[in-house]
Amino acid sequence: MNEKKSNIGQQPIRDARTLGIPKMLILGLQHMFAMFGATVLVPILVQSYGLPLSIQTTLFFAGIGTLFFHVCSKMKVPAFLGSSFAYLGGFAAMANMSDGMYATMEASEKLQYACGGIVVAGLLYVVLAAIIKAVGVHKVMRFLPPVVTGPIVILIGLNLAPSAVNNASTCWWLALLAMAIIIVANIWGKGMIKIIPILLGVVGSYVVALLAGKVDFSGLANMGLFTGTNPLLGFQPFVTNFGGSVAKFDVSAILVMAPIAIASMMEHIGDMSAISATVSENFIEDPGLHRTLIGDGIATAMAGFFGGPSNTTYGENTGVLVLSKVYDPRVIRLAAVYAIVLSFSPAFAYIVNTIPAAIVGGVSFILYGMISAIGVRNVVENQVDFTNSRNLIIAAVIMVCGLGFTGGLTFQVGSASITLTSLAIAAIAGIILNAILPGNDFNFGENTNSKASGNLGQY
Repeated sequence: MNEKKSNIGQQPIRDARTLGIPKMLILGLQHMFAMFGATVLVPILVQSYGLPLSIQTTLFFAGIGTLFFHVCSKMKVPAFLGSSFAYLGGFAAMANMSDGMYATMEASEKLQYACGGIVVAGLLYVVLAAIIKAVGVHKVMRFLPPVVTGPIVILIGLNLAPSAVNNASTCWWLALLAMAIIIVANIWGKGMIKIIPILLGVVGSYVVALLAGKVDFSGLANMGLFTGTNPLLGFQPFVTNFGGSVAKFDVSAILVMAPIAIASMMEHIGDMSAISATVSENFIEDPGLHRTLIGDGIATAMAGFFGGPSNTTYGENTGVLVLSKVYDPRVIRLAAVYAIVLSFSPAFAYIVNTIPAAIVGGVSFILYGMISAIGVRNVVENQVDFTNSRNLIIAAVIMVCGLGFTGGLTFQVGSASITLTSLAIAAIAGIILNAILPGNDFNFGENTNSKASGNLGQY
C-alpha cells in the first residue's frame, strides 16, 4: 500500500488546473523565482562592462518573449525564455570597441548598435527554421543526433556550475540550508510541498538569512515608500523603460553579435531535447523544431529591437520541471505574466536582488546539476553506443572544447573582433565531426520507445 502511494505521488501533472487556481499561482511564482536571478544577472553584468542595459527592459521582454514562444509552439512546450549568457562576450567586445565611429560614441549608443546585432542574430533563427521547414526536421536532426545534443546539454549545466560554486562560497552554511530544504521537500514532502521545493528553498533560507542579519536592505534608504523617482510601491511608465533604446545597425556590430547565434541555436536544440526528455514528449517533432526556433528567434529580435538582451530557453526552469513534475505550460505562462508586471516595479527587482548570493548558489547547485543530468539521461535513453569509436570521438571533442575554451575563441574579420563562446565551439566541432565521420546511422523519430522519455530516434 505504501509503495502504491509513493508511486502515485511521483506521477507527473500535465494539467495544473486540477490542483486549483491558488496552487497554480504558487507554481508560477516558483518558476519566476527560478528564472529571475539569472535573467537580471545578465543586465547587471552588461552594466559592469559600461553599457546601460536595463533590468526592467530585460524582464519585460523575457515575459513577452515567453508568451510569444508559447503561441508559436501551439501552447505545448513548457519553456521559459530568459536573458542569454551566450552574448555577454559580444556585449563586452562592443563596450571596448574604440575604432572608427565607435571612438567617441556614448555607451548608450553602443548598446543600441549591440542590440542591432542581436536583432540580426534572432533573425538567423528564422532562417534555420525555414531550412528545417523546407527540407524536413528528420534530415536536419540527422546532423544533430543525441551524441551531439546530449553532450551539449551536459555542457550547458557544467558551464554554469562555477557560478553556483562562486555564489555558494559567499556563505556555505546558507547555501547548504537552501539545498537541504529543497532536498527534504522534494524527497519526503507530501502534496503541494513536494512540487514547490525551489520556492520553499528560496523562501525558507531567506527567512533564516533575515534572522541572521545576512540580508542587506541599505539600498532602500534611497527609495521612497510611495513617492519619489523610484517609488517602492509604484510602477514605471512604459516609455521610461524602453524610450530611446531602439536598436541601430552597423556591419561591425552585427559581425560581433550575430555569429553568437550559432551557440544559442545549438543551446536551443539541446534545451528542446532536454525538455522533451523531461516531460516524455517529442517537441522537436510536435509542434516542431521550426516552430520553437521561430518563437525563440523572433522573441530575441523583438527584445533586441527595443534595447533588451537576447532570449534563450532556460535550463533553470527545466530543472524545476524535473523536481516538481508539473509539466503544464500554463504554469510557465503565469511566470511570464509575473515578469511583465514586475518589470514596471524597480523596487521589486531590488528586493528580489536582496536574496543573498549564497541562496542563489545553493538553489543553482540543484538546478544546474540537473541540466547536466538531463543530458546524460538523453544519451542513455537514446542508447548512444560509446564502444563505437566514432561516437566516443565526437563526444570527447565536444566536451573538451566546451570545457577547455574557457574564454572562448576570438578572431578578426576585417576591423571587427568576433568571439565564439566555448559552447559555440563545442557545437560547431560536434556538428562537423558528426557530418564527416563515417557511420552516422542515427534515424530521428524512427522506432522510438515511448517509455524512454528522452528517446528521439534510434541508432
